[in-house]
Amino acid sequence: MLNVGLLFHSSNSDNLGVGALTISQIEILRSISQATGIEIAITLFDWAGTRTPYVQGADVSIVRLTGEVMKAPRRVMNMFRQCDMMVDIGAGDSFSDIYGAKRLSRMMYLKYLVHMSRCPVVLAPQTYGPFTSRLVRPFARDLLKRAVLVAARDDHSTAAVRRLGVTRPVITASDIALQLPVEGNVPVWTRPVIGVNVSGLLMAGGYTGRNQFDLRADFVGTMHELIAQLLGLPERPEVVLVPHVISPSMPSEDDMNAALTIQSRIPEVTVAPAFKSPSAAKAFISSLDFFVGARMHSCIAAFSSDVPVVPLAYSDKFVGLFGSLGFDATLDCRTLGSEALVQSVLSGFRNREALARQVQIARMIGEERLGDYIDGLTRVIGEVALHKRTDAQAQLAVGHRWRAMDERL
Repeated sequence: MLNVGLLFHSSNSDNLGVGALTISQIEILRSISQATGIEIAITLFDWAGTRTPYVQGADVSIVRLTGEVMKAPRRVMNMFRQCDMMVDIGAGDSFSDIYGAKRLSRMMYLKYLVHMSRCPVVLAPQTYGPFTSRLVRPFARDLLKRAVLVAARDDHSTAAVRRLGVTRPVITASDIALQLPVEGNVPVWTRPVIGVNVSGLLMAGGYTGRNQFDLRADFVGTMHELIAQLLGLPERPEVVLVPHVISPSMPSEDDMNAALTIQSRIPEVTVAPAFKSPSAAKAFISSLDFFVGARMHSCIAAFSSDVPVVPLAYSDKFVGLFGSLGFDATLDCRTLGSEALVQSVLSGFRNREALARQVQIARMIGEERLGDYIDGLTRVIGEVALHKRTDAQAQLAVGHRWRAMDERL
């Protein structure tokens, strides 16, 4: 039995994008186990939360990390030592200082504890950087060098690794949520339906509340204008607001709160239900005729379902991911004004059939690139399993020799 730990994944995150990565990672590990015959047990290191876990199975154990546990590094290291290897996905995009020093410091602290536990680390496909602070870069470079396998989810992230001075091999893959399974009912609509994901985080001005991501346009006003224009289209579409971060305890980040606020001002729009899992969200999104979103994994749910999609970017990760696959429909909210954003989305809807064909081609490229990561992870799992088996055989041989000596004595 090989025990594989998952770090910076989540079984119950209110951010369904992080959940999508976790479910997809577990599915990848299960497929590797089936293909190789190596029995794999999965230990998911997670934070406590109020949401019912959407990850389950006899092969999955969840270990809770708390503030108190974090204050005891030896205790954390003992927990990590129970694993034969660790797969670290950095919550998709958090191995960066874009979200502030506190989040990155906590992440680096745990990463170093894994290495001090002598547990081999695989860095799963994720965004690397930006690392704007000179104080951060040496530690980021060191952690990248220590991993037994490094996979990036786009060309931009691989370039960011190279800018740090890291020359080791890097697998340039794609986002593993391309493999997220669909779960639950897929709605049936009687007229064209457009899904709009409005980010509560951007509505609130970021974590600082002061336009943290330097958006050029007023995001709130732009969303209201966009929705009004979509409702006025000749096709008379149904416009549905689709939350993808559902966090009642954090109203400033909650997409549902943002959607209901908009609905109170524009009652003609519909609000999707509060999804219980990332797979349920994908099932809903897969039913749409067109999608526009400011949460990247809501856009990936559409993209991987061949739904024509226009992502609204607030960081380089959007252009990095979709652009690396040859899909160029992303709109950068940091450079485009309100009018340009609205008109570009409307153009995307008018040309949705051509956009859908682009999505199909780009998705296939993403799935092919993702296969490179799966192959690399399979190789590491095989090597770790062989090493564990060899160690067990050596220990058994030593035991036999001691027993033989005892018998002679």
